[in-house]
Amino acid sequence: MNGRKISLFIKREDLVHETISGNKWYKLKYNILEARKQNINTIVTFGGAYSNHIYAVAAAGKLYNFNTIGIIRGEEHIPLNPTLSFATTNGMKLYYLDRESYRSKYSSEITNNLRNKFGEFYLLPEGGTNELAVKGCREIIDNINIDFDFICCPCGTGGTIAGLISGLEEEKFALGFSVLKGASFLREDVSNLLKKVDGKKYDNWDINLNYHFGGYAKFNKELAKFVYEFSKKNKIPIEPIYTGKMLFGIYDLVSKGFFPKGSKIMAIHTGGLQGLNGLIQNKKVNF
Repeated sequence: MNGRKISLFIKREDLVHETISGNKWYKLKYNILEARKQNINTIVTFGGAYSNHIYAVAAAGKLYNFNTIGIIRGEEHIPLNPTLSFATTNGMKLYYLDRESYRSKYSSEITNNLRNKFGEFYLLPEGGTNELAVKGCREIIDNINIDFDFICCPCGTGGTIAGLISGLEEEKFALGFSVLKGASFLREDVSNLLKKVDGKKYDNWDINLNYHFGGYAKFNKELAKFVYEFSKKNKIPIEPIYTGKMLFGIYDLVSKGFFPKGSKIMAIHTGGLQGLNGLIQNKKVNF
């Protein structure tokens, strides 16, 4: 890349499962085992109307015989978009929270209301990020058999990069790319997650905040063009919400000389391709 003998490898976690795709497979693995251990057969979780997490939890519920309830940010819209339609087809019940209430989704008041409505359940945070998700995402490192100097991933809630950092065990460098605007809080969130999981502080990581393209689920024509051309040229489908932003950032940083000459970069494809259907339906992309 860029004549600096930089190698880029892509770990195709989008291929790990047909419907429980990418990092969601790893985030859900130990949470599902924990729910089983607690003899709880209903999982409640949160997400937006196009959430990869909601999609994956619904698929996992059908596959592993769990009841699933998705607490969706915003108002109901009929007909359902492709993500929520898939969720209901896989047995997920949808419950909507207005945006103001959604901001307080973890409050005792809302949690108690949900328990009164749905009974006992296993509560899975938005994006699936908790200590068990970090434990699962550690295993991404175990499945890599190529030497590298940097490992990169997109960041939404920080669970995936926390798992990568933990799995590296202070070898190599982990670089996240925030898909959120103004997400400096992610650095503290990831640090806190790592302290809970490993009880220690790591210095071999950072989160780049410069490639959010306006915020979550936002992008411009430049990024859309990059995603289209990258997918066509490399025969690797990506989307502009997560993996596309990360790869755009990697290419841009390479052009600016950020990575030392001869660096080997491992980029994690975190899946999320289901979201393309909604973007196409809303005519935001034309792939």
